Amino acid sequence: MKKQVNFTLNGKKVTALVSSSDTLLEVLRNQFHLYGARESCALGLCGVCTLIVSGNPVSGCLYLAPMVDGEEVLTVEGLESEGELHPVQQAFYEKNAFQCGYCTSGMILMAKKLLDENPNPSEEEIKDYMAGNICRCASYKQIIEAINEASKILDTGTNGVKAAYQ
Repeated sequence: MKKQVNFTLNGKKVTALVSSSDTLLEVLRNQFHLYGARESCALGLCGVCTLIVSGNPVSGCLYLAPMVDGEEVLTVEGLESEGELHPVQQAFYEKNAFQCGYCTSGMILMAKKLLDENPNPSEEEIKDYMAGNICRCASYKQIIEAINEASKILDTGTNGVKAAYQ
């Protein structure tokens, strides 16, 4: 039996019909055609499927879709604003903080959440916060560099992005 859930997806009100066993990741991919988040381990251990639900990072492969009723969901596709990449996305691109790209959307969302909570993290704080997101290509050095770069961009407001993303 399907249930209707109403939630905000990347800033827009949406409705989905879900069964009690549907994961948020399945609903986003199958009903909304958002493919940034992917499934890898299906155990919530790798961070590839990271999504932000009402300000909290969650494992989309484990988060049951009926639980998003009334919540706000942010995917990597929802980060851009007026055709401009979010500073974290831009920094990942500029620092080549990916190889295969499979983990990148989860890394970007987790990095955004880190910078929302701690605008100027140390390298150790970055490593600690990002520990639940695994990059099998081992682009960790570039990922740390990208997070540091995004922190600087957000801090200085380069190109006016600070006001747009705060």
